[in-house]
Amino acid sequence: MSSITRFVPKNHLSYLAGLLVHLKLPSFLNKWIIAIFAKAYHINLDEAELSYEQYPSLGEFFIRKLKPGLRPVGNTWAVHPADSVITQAAPIHQGKLIQAKGRHYSVESFTQDKNGLTKYDNGHFLTYYLCPTDYHRVHSPVSGEIKRVLHIPGALWPVNAWSTENIHELFSINERVVVEIQTDRGLVAAVFVGATNVGKIELSFDKEIIGNQLTAQTVREKQYQNLKIQKGEELGMFRMGSTVVMLYAPGTINPADLAQFQNKAVKVNSDFVN
Repeated sequence: MSSITRFVPKNHLSYLAGLLVHLKLPSFLNKWIIAIFAKAYHINLDEAELSYEQYPSLGEFFIRKLKPGLRPVGNTWAVHPADSVITQAAPIHQGKLIQAKGRHYSVESFTQDKNGLTKYDNGHFLTYYLCPTDYHRVHSPVSGEIKRVLHIPGALWPVNAWSTENIHELFSINERVVVEIQTDRGLVAAVFVGATNVGKIELSFDKEIIGNQLTAQTVREKQYQNLKIQKGEELGMFRMGSTVVMLYAPGTINPADLAQFQNKAVKVNSDFVN
């Protein structure tokens, strides 16, 4: 796999894939494609806000909203940001996060923040992997105030098990969008990580930040004043699947709350931090 993937123009291919899945095809063909896709990935059509025939493209179906009330927001201080599988959950030790067994990456490189070590070392992180079956909108796991967003252009390697086990600092290579939220307990960051065939990363509260535009070459930073977000409110979405890494500064969460997620993949869509 590595010999092929290394030479594929992943960003251009992903950009094209994003265009293709959003093509508005004739109604009968579009319905057929969505039905086949839903069946192949065992998607529960009863959860979707609209009937599958009402989506104008496969891409719009992929970022479908859910029926109101289908994911009640938990009463805990923090909840999970997305329907997903937790692949890693651990302390941030000496500025390092676990990518896979035997592989680590730097919180400073990952966030492109020279103060990243000061902000997050001795805190905790969780990695959430979204597969095609999952609902692909991402919600704020905490209540607080959005302070800053960084859009970090990069590659679009796959984020599957092979890649995380073999690509050095994969999550610091791929495109990212970092959303920093100040809470009553401290700083929390939701990091959207792009991947192959992720047509776009989009934010719900700022339409100017859009991933995989090919022309973006430098890190873009935006700061916000009085932009409040409530736990469970929508932060953004992936137009096709990928990964969210949550960073929790020291003192925001109790290590005991992570014990149930460590050293195993756990499917989640509910609350977790008291």
